[in-house]
Amino acid sequence: MSEEYFRIGVITEPHGVHGELKVYPTTDDAAHLKKVKEYYMNTSEGMELFHLQGMKLQNDRIILKFKEITDRDMAEKLRKKELFVDRAHAVPLNEDEYYISDLEGLDVYENDEKIGTLAEVLRTGANDVYRIERTDGSEVLLPAIKQCILNVDIKEGRIDVSVMEGL
Repeated sequence: MSEEYFRIGVITEPHGVHGELKVYPTTDDAAHLKKVKEYYMNTSEGMELFHLQGMKLQNDRIILKFKEITDRDMAEKLRKKELFVDRAHAVPLNEDEYYISDLEGLDVYENDEKIGTLAEVLRTGANDVYRIERTDGSEVLLPAIKQCILNVDIKEGRIDVSVMEGL
């Protein structure tokens, strides 16, 4: 389950003439990225490493300058490419927080009986919602609140839940 890389943004367009990139962030904490010096891009060669030279936060975008990208023509070729950081440089988690990629695919149990698998974590704003594919082929949506999500054990590969009546 656990991924080696986490997507932090998508390149939208070049910025200026010196190879800067405008990036739409897909992370909850774009400011944390100022501390990260190495980024990865999925290219035809696989995951390629890029070294950060500078970063600016601009409204809902990030402007990044990488050592390896020296002009607008190079930057232009990177439109719609996804940017990643490795696990070691991902946003640190607080207690009872998990990376979505570590949750998806875990077995889901209610009263010690397997009821399905966590298929997807939906980001809704107020709280996440877990889409669980039941063993009988149906699905249930559970809000990620303490009343429904009783325990998460990444090492054991399981989530214990309480499906509230009506869900």
